[in-house]
Amino acid sequence: MILNVIAEKLKRTSKDDFKGRHFEAWLILQAVSWYLRYPLTYRNIKDMFLERGFAVDHTTLNRWTLAYAPLIEKRLRVK
Repeated sequence: MILNVIAEKLKRTSKDDFKGRHFEAWLILQAVSWYLRYPLTYRNIKDMFLERGFAVDHTTLNRWTLAYAPLIEKRLRVK
């Protein structure tokens, strides 16, 4: 799965990218991945996580996307 590839590349290159976050890296990567891959709003993703037992605000999802989308793209382009 693409998410696993992204997670592995991020783990190998920098452990500090997710340091200090209140949520685990896999949750952040899942949220950013859903936002970039599918026509979902931040509130849609918030509701999807709430159904799974995770309370995440839509503004948090926006901050994650702004912070991690460029990082994910950069790491995927590195060979």
